[in-house]
Parts: sequence; structure tokens; C-alpha cells
Amino acid sequence: MDFLTLIPPGGLMMLGALLLFLVPKRMLGPAALALPVLSFLHLVMLPGDLSVGMTFFDNELTPVRIDRLSLIFGYVFHLAGFLSALFALHVQDRTQQVAGQLYAGAAIAAAFAGDFVTLFVYWELTAVSSVFLVWARRTEASLRSGLRYLVVQVGSGVILLAGMIMLYAETGNLDFMEIGFLKFDSLEELTLPVGLIFTAFGIKAAFPFLHNWLQDGYPNATATGTVFLSAFTTKLAIYALARGFAGTDILIPIGCLMTAFPIFFAVIENDLRRVLAYSLNNQLGFMVVGVGVADFITSPGIAHIALNGAAAHAFAHILYKGLLFMAMGAVMYRVGHTRASDLGGLYKSMPYTTVFCIIGAMSISAFPLFSGFTTKGLTLFAVGEAHLAGASLVLLFASAGVMEHSGIKIPFFAFFGHDGGHRVKEAPWHMLAAMGIASVACIFLGVYPTALYHLLPFEMVHGEDGFIVKGFEALAYHNYTATHVITQLQLLMFAVLAFGVLMRMGIYPAEKRSINLDFDWVYRRAIPRAIAGLRRSSAEVVALFRPGIIQTAEASLAKFVSRFEGSERMYGRTHPTGTSALWAALLLCAFLLLYYI
Repeated sequence: MDFLTLIPPGGLMMLGALLLFLVPKRMLGPAALALPVLSFLHLVMLPGDLSVGMTFFDNELTPVRIDRLSLIFGYVFHLAGFLSALFALHVQDRTQQVAGQLYAGAAIAAAFAGDFVTLFVYWELTAVSSVFLVWARRTEASLRSGLRYLVVQVGSGVILLAGMIMLYAETGNLDFMEIGFLKFDSLEELTLPVGLIFTAFGIKAAFPFLHNWLQDGYPNATATGTVFLSAFTTKLAIYALARGFAGTDILIPIGCLMTAFPIFFAVIENDLRRVLAYSLNNQLGFMVVGVGVADFITSPGIAHIALNGAAAHAFAHILYKGLLFMAMGAVMYRVGHTRASDLGGLYKSMPYTTVFCIIGAMSISAFPLFSGFTTKGLTLFAVGEAHLAGASLVLLFASAGVMEHSGIKIPFFAFFGHDGGHRVKEAPWHMLAAMGIASVACIFLGVYPTALYHLLPFEMVHGEDGFIVKGFEALAYHNYTATHVITQLQLLMFAVLAFGVLMRMGIYPAEKRSINLDFDWVYRRAIPRAIAGLRRSSAEVVALFRPGIIQTAEASLAKFVSRFEGSERMYGRTHPTGTSALWAALLLCAFLLLYYI
């Protein structure tokens, strides 16, 4: 057991990823598939309350800390790593296979980091390794998108580093262990170090106005790379927020905004993988709201359920969002693109992929008997118990919106709708196997959520009145009550009705090739144009005044030189040869010193 503790969770995947450089190309897929299995076996053999410490430059660090919050993310990250590797089994590109396993292993190790130094190392490793999944597509667009993605992700790490150094200077502590230890109740209480750490987490969590790296990078990755990307980066950020900022009130309006604004962009977006990227933003908002509601000081019972809701929804989201990205990846693999305007009718050629996509769509829409219904409901219950009426209304609106753009738009325009005329083969068997396993998991968690509830940070058991957290029996959460089921079905059917009416009336935005402007237009177009305009204006001003400036400078220089003219002046006199040689030697010495320095 001592030997096992020397390797952090996820460490076998990172070490194995490097060994993939030695594996023959035809064996890359199977070798990569074995790594998450071995890593998961390593994790389950470790004690559930393990804490491994070490001394680093007279500072006590905790490179491995295992508790229930880290375990739930560790389990689902391993499952996501396995499904992603299975989906990419055919890939013989060494760059993709190595990057995928290194990325997944770093994300797992980060979830078990007990100090900021360890967290920072893995935080940056996820950034550097994941960008190769974008570049592996090897197009001009993916190259540019990958560079922007890398700048943002590494920038998040630099901000995190600055914040943790300043926090260490203030407190002398580098621990990243206690849930909610960075919580602040108001902006007046927010210190610069905590603000920097909060910003770093917010960038990876795709907070509003910091989110465009997601819609820019993910759709430009390879068909299999996007499946990896959808699972780890943003959910690692949700874990970090839950660990550090649970109960921070400002997360509630931030999360509500995250759930609402992507709906409008997803409706008009033509690229279905970009639609899913906006949908990912929407679902992250539910998790952020759950983390914000989890105030363990003022309302501990609600906080336990809210944080459980955020973790449960992250678990389910990784599965059904990965399933949807796999379905679109299979379409891209066979057709070559995911433009809604050029798809349709694929149910005839890819029936199994169609069924799996519909299961993913129903899961993300929170249909009863699917995983989203039993996980998203926890967050909605906690928000309702906290009497946050405004947040409840926004989340209900967002729930209807996600039904429209992910529950209906994705399967309808990809597999039904107008027939795009594509007659292709069904997805390869290993892609179907990965989608099949994810589909079974989505249905299983919807029918039997108890299996997941037992794994949550605060174990929930089934009592007489519903699911409860031990010690808070007064707060019982019910899954399949008539009220809950009927309310959700009414909401979903209203979204279906609205979609049908808008389509019949010709009001629904047409699917056509276009470029939609999001906030990234500000820093990709507006700011560069403003700088270019300022540069041109400055050049015009300089050109206007240049003659006068040159004339004035020449007159000043002539006046200065005239002070040394004449036989009686210093530079006009005849100097001895020795003096001239001395000055030449001094100037040469000075030049050599400057050159070598």
C-alpha cells in the first residue's frame, strides 16, 4: 500500500501517456484504452481518506488528498477517460493519443491535489496537453484557434500562480483542502489574492465574458479530441470552485447568467458542435449556482444538498454531454462536418447513432427516467429551499431552453429535418460501443439514482420521506413525485410545442452558413481595429507636425554644436597624440564592456 501511495491518482495515465511514444501505431488505441482502467484500479486500492504530505523548501505540501468530493470527480474522470479512449480506438495519431491520456491524467491528479503548488502544476499541464487535441486537426482554423485557446488556458494558470503566491505571502499557507475556505460574502471582503484565484477558476469554468475560448476551441478540435475536451477542463474548474468558493453568493447570479445567455446563441448557430459548446456553458451554470448556494455557515442543510447537486450534475453532465459530442463526432467522422444546413436524413444511414443521440438529448433535457432529471433536480430543490425565487425562474427558463437547442435542435437537424442526401456507413463498432455504454449509464442513473447518491460528497440515503443527508432529515428530496414529474413534463412539452409552432410559422431561425458575433468580437476585432485606428491617427499627427519638429531639432542641434566650434573651444583645439589615444582606448573599453554585458 505504501508503494501505491507514491503514485498520485491519474499518475499511471500520465506515465503511460509518455510510454505511448514507444508503442507501434497499430497498438496505440488499445494501449491508450488500458491506461484509464489501470489508473482506476489504482484509485480504488487507495484508502478513501488518504493524505500524503511532503516538505518542499521548508513548506508542507499535500500532493495527494482523497476525500468524498475529490473521489466523485475522480470516478467520473476515469469513466470519461475510458469512454473517450474507446471512442478514439481507431486513431493512430500519436499526438492525439498521448495528449488525450496526459490531459485526462493531469485533470484526475488535479482533483486530488491538497495544496496550491500541486494544483498549479496539474492545472497548467491540462492546458498544455489539451491544446494538441485542437492542433491535431491540422487546419489553419484549428491552428489559430489552438493558439488562442492556449493563451487563455495558460493565462488562467499565470493568474492562479500570482494569486497563490500573494495568498501565501499573507497567510503562509498553501493548503487547498477545506471546502469553502476562500469564500467571501461581499466584494468589500474580496482581497486581491482571492480575487485572482477566483478569476483563474472562472476562466476555466467559462464565466460570462470569459467563455469564448470554449466555443472557439472545442468545435475546431478533432472528432475524437472534442470528446476528451468536453469532459475535463470545465469540470475541473467546477471542482475547484466547489473546493474553494462553496457558499460564495456572487456565484448565484454568475451561474444564472451562464444558464441563460447561451440559449440565444445556440438557437442561431449552424455548427452543431458549437451548439453543444454553448449548451455546455448552459449546463455549467446550473453547477455554478449549486456551488454558490452551498453556504455551510448560514444554511448547512441546504448547503449539503446544493453541493451534492453540483457534483451529481457534473457527473451526469460529463456522460450525456460526452454522448452528444460522440454522436456529432461520429457524424463528422462519416460526413466530414457538422453543419446543420447541410445535414439531415442521417437516421437512414446511421440509425444506432441516431438512437444514442436521442438518449443524450433526453438526458440533457432532464426527461424523467434519464440522468439529468435526477441530478439537476437536486440543484433546483436546493435553490427552492433557499427561497431564491429569481434564480428559480431563470433556471426553469434555462431548462426549457436546453430542451430546445440540445434536446430538439441537435437530433432534428442532424438526423431528421430536410434530407441532406448523405448516404454513409454507420459509425465504427468501437464508437457505437462508447455511445452505448454512455447511454446505458444515462438511463441507469435516471432509473436508479441511489447508486450515484451514495457516492456524493455528503452521502444521501433513502428514508421514509425521500432522499436525505444524514443529520438533515427535515430536508427530504423526492425524485419521482407526481408534482415533480408533471411539472418537468409540462415544461418540456411546452418547449417542444414552441419549437413546432415556430417551425410551422417559419419564424424559427433558418439554418444557414454564417458567422455569429459573440463577446470575442470585442478582443478579436474591435480592440485590434481600435488600436490600428489609433496608430493611423498618431501617424497622421506625426506627419502633420514632422516638418516643424525636424526644423526645430536641427536648429537646436546646430546651436549645441556651435558651442564647441572655433580654435579656442574644447573640440576645436589641437590635442596631443597621447590624449587622443587615451580617449580612443577608453571608448574601446567602454564598447567592449557594453558588448559583453
